[in-house]
Amino acid sequence: MKLCIVTHNVVKGNGQGRVNYEVVWEAIRRGYHVTLVASEVASSLQQHSQVRWICVPVKGWPTEILRNMIFSWRSANWLRQHRSEFDLVKANGAITTVPTDVNAVHFVHSSWLKFSSMGTMPKSAKNILNPRSVVYDFYQWLYTVMNARWEKSAFQQAQVVVAVSDKVGKDLLEIGVPPERLQVIVNGVDLQEFSPGVSDRQKWNLPQDVPLALFAGDIRIPRKNLDTVLHALVKVPNLHLAVAGITEGSPYLQMAASLGLNERVHFLGLCRDVPELMRAVDFLVFPSRYDPFGLVVIEAMACGLPVITAVTTGAAELVQPEAGIVLSDPNDTEALIQALSSLTSDRTLRSQMGKAARTIAEQHSWQLMAKSYVDLFEELVKSI
Repeated sequence: MKLCIVTHNVVKGNGQGRVNYEVVWEAIRRGYHVTLVASEVASSLQQHSQVRWICVPVKGWPTEILRNMIFSWRSANWLRQHRSEFDLVKANGAITTVPTDVNAVHFVHSSWLKFSSMGTMPKSAKNILNPRSVVYDFYQWLYTVMNARWEKSAFQQAQVVVAVSDKVGKDLLEIGVPPERLQVIVNGVDLQEFSPGVSDRQKWNLPQDVPLALFAGDIRIPRKNLDTVLHALVKVPNLHLAVAGITEGSPYLQMAASLGLNERVHFLGLCRDVPELMRAVDFLVFPSRYDPFGLVVIEAMACGLPVITAVTTGAAELVQPEAGIVLSDPNDTEALIQALSSLTSDRTLRSQMGKAARTIAEQHSWQLMAKSYVDLFEELVKSI
């Protein structure tokens, strides 16, 4: 089989890039040749005899909208000339205007647009929707609106649309993807990199001998929902919180200070050693308002951590009651207070949930996920 994958990057450093990275290696193991139409490719793949990299440069363009548009235009031009060379073409979302056989969906912009415009977010979030400027907010809205429009067209043209969670699958059905063309392949986790253990908190200047939760994600925007976590933390006085995420441009440092939480909330900035950090904390709290999957959830589970999340996070479907707590409403501060208090006060419960979480994560390795993708490719090629 000659496979073509169109994507911005094929690297281990982010969710979509990691999925493509693992799929490429599984295709290589089965003896297939893979052409990557991408801006960035992992060095381990660049020199492989079964891999050809068609570089689509987008650096230098000032905004992500422009970079995406340039990538789509350049990749489409190349694909129109070379489409006949491949048995199957896989893309991710609205990345190119050329019809593809498989489109793997990691985010449904129309669903986030609908959620964010419903007026369901609390005042604590609305007050920080404009952390950097009115222009920036308008740009984010425009980016979402344009992607929502482009995505619908891309999904309509694909033979099979793959959702990374049941939540994404439901979102896709809502925007008109026929159920017979929809499949769900859940994202995976590196079970060796993310594994149970103990790490010294002193590396991050975190307090010893106190219950410590972790929040990890983009803390420059309200979507990840750190504001509700901070307000709930006020009512759980024995709990400390480590926050991993870029602090520049974030309104949450000021919010934590205004809530009197400076002594208990520890902003760590961007962390490169997340697995080690996870082994230094007691549980994860991640009640994201909208997350198609949320790799941090399954990564924490693989590290043997109980998790608190919300139904609005795709990975919540993996969190059984014995492994964590799933909130029915990410904005329900009282419910979050109860969940935080429960895990803070009960070390035995945390241990039991952590073991169950690891067992669940072991069923979702990257290798198993990649096999599901390549199995799908083989079935499609046979049917053509």
